[in-house]
Amino acid sequence: MSRGISLYLHVHQPYRVKPYSVFDIGEQHEYFDLRDDSKLNNEKIFHKVADKSYRPMTAMLQKLLDTHPDFHFSLSITGDFIDQAEQFAPDVLDSFKKLVASGRVEIVAETFYHSMAFFYSLTEFEAQVEMHRKKIHDVFGVTPTAFRNTELAYNDELAKWADAAGYKTVLAEGWDSVLEWRSPNHVYRPVGTENIRLLLKNYHLSDDIAFRFSNQAWNEWPLTSGKYVDWINTSLGDAPLMNLFMDFETFGEHQWADTGIFTFFEQFVGEWLQQDGAKFYTVTDAAQSAEPAGELSMPTTVTWADSERDLSAWFGNSMQNEAAKHLYAMEEDIVRSGDEKLISDWRNLQSSDHLYYMATKWLTDGDVHAYFSPYDSPYDAFLYYMNAIRDVRWRIMKLHHLGHDYESAVADGQKVHEE
Repeated sequence: MSRGISLYLHVHQPYRVKPYSVFDIGEQHEYFDLRDDSKLNNEKIFHKVADKSYRPMTAMLQKLLDTHPDFHFSLSITGDFIDQAEQFAPDVLDSFKKLVASGRVEIVAETFYHSMAFFYSLTEFEAQVEMHRKKIHDVFGVTPTAFRNTELAYNDELAKWADAAGYKTVLAEGWDSVLEWRSPNHVYRPVGTENIRLLLKNYHLSDDIAFRFSNQAWNEWPLTSGKYVDWINTSLGDAPLMNLFMDFETFGEHQWADTGIFTFFEQFVGEWLQQDGAKFYTVTDAAQSAEPAGELSMPTTVTWADSERDLSAWFGNSMQNEAAKHLYAMEEDIVRSGDEKLISDWRNLQSSDHLYYMATKWLTDGDVHAYFSPYDSPYDAFLYYMNAIRDVRWRIMKLHHLGHDYESAVADGQKVHEE
């Protein structure tokens, strides 16, 4: 019996908002560039992650491609990441290009700016997906056939959109409350669609690597490659497919090299492929490797973040909702302005990371948010962000010679544009 692993790694770095004060509004319009030793220096952060993760992991993946002809995997690479790699570390981007040039590495489509636009503006969402498609084609010479929304945020409406857009595969979290008695180790048909197929992350086994690998308090520590292969075989049973989805930065950044993560991964790939009938798939090939086990409906949005697996990581408090409301209220005037720098700044402010840093959760979820945030508190993240939003509004008023009526309307979160 053929059994396959669909390995999908997500590559992303946001442009973090610097400590932008109220005194900067109307005076200087650079929200992201901080040329010092601050923990908010985007170039410094990119080089740090490149040294710890991007360079060693792309080298290992290239070695595995060279060693194992049956090794395949998928990547999603945001436009934010590509822009920074082109600016700060072209060699890193060249390493990813070499992986894709093998013909055994698939790139998955998504929004260019890692945004939550699907939940606020379908027009902006589709514009970013098209921008990403074009960028991927220009840089890597391929056109994606699979789609993932930011943070794996998925519902039935997203599946219908992706199906109508012509994608063959869409990715989602295999969350227990949705699956009920079903297994994530099958291909599914999203309800209400005609052609697209749905792959679900096996979060138990994915998170064993992504979150638990270096935790010495975990009762399964240390995780060995042999143990992990046994777990996959047990989980699969008679099912055909194991979907392991995680951040690329898991390797070297979230799980440091001294934990043994790179050695573990190299051994795991080799041990899996030594078994009869064992394969690695790209996500599109995985979705075609078996007939759908049935239809699956997710009327409520499911994501891959936090214990709730919903949108509360980004829209769970009043600060987050207020920030998103003000951001998208300016959409029509921003896009119609034709000002490329203004549009770019506004879209970089759409990255879901900005809202994530404003989360005020507690316990384990709170610890995870704090780990990923470069700010001292969610309130600092909100303050700097809203000051940047106020400056964007000032720039629109200046550009269009608009007055206080416009300012008041947008301040209330209304979608207003110049007639």
